[in-house]
Amino acid sequence: MRRLLVAVVLCATLNGCLTPAQSLALALVPDGTFTTLLANLKGVEDSNRRRLAELAARSDWAGIVRFAEQNLAVDPHNDAWWFVLGYAHAQLQQYAQASEAFAEAVRLSPDEIDAWHMLALSYRAQGLHERATRTLEQALMVSRENPLTHFLLGQSYEILQRPERALAHYQQAVRGDARSAEAWYALGRLYLQLGRHADYDQVVSALQTVDARAAEQLAALSRPQ
Repeated sequence: MRRLLVAVVLCATLNGCLTPAQSLALALVPDGTFTTLLANLKGVEDSNRRRLAELAARSDWAGIVRFAEQNLAVDPHNDAWWFVLGYAHAQLQQYAQASEAFAEAVRLSPDEIDAWHMLALSYRAQGLHERATRTLEQALMVSRENPLTHFLLGQSYEILQRPERALAHYQQAVRGDARSAEAWYALGRLYLQLGRHADYDQVVSALQTVDARAAEQLAALSRPQ
């Protein structure tokens, strides 16, 4: 699931024009995403996976909500079904319900870092930025060196207009994953905003070896419009 989320936050970072709600929606919409997610979920039987895949192929997210609720009525302690329920609610842009489901998934399986990430993003989609940030800080207790958690925290602190905190987390993100184009891009963009031009130039150079297109877009930010 992590690669799916990374692909989306990179898109949002490079475009720089998506609202948090749109970013979360995109994280859940791309074709094939749900099938890939199912392959990574534990606790869902193969027959149920096939049924979920059929519903997703028809974009029947309301049907997936009902199917998840039916399974949770039988097995309310299955964190995978709570995750599926949250995912489907988010597809329907029902972010409050998505948050409730992801929160239950986290409660039942607190070591599942992807559930923490999606819970935070569902809060962000509702404009609950302080709560999203606290959720990601809690996620660090699960996986302190997780580069995606640090990247999302960098975004959160930028939203809260706390650039120095954001910078520290972006730096940690690239230390944890030197191939993370989205983290390098965000780090370079923030360096530029803070007037740290030498650091910005170094990031552009580093990003060139990771993603030439992203590096070009980052370099373009410093050119006169």
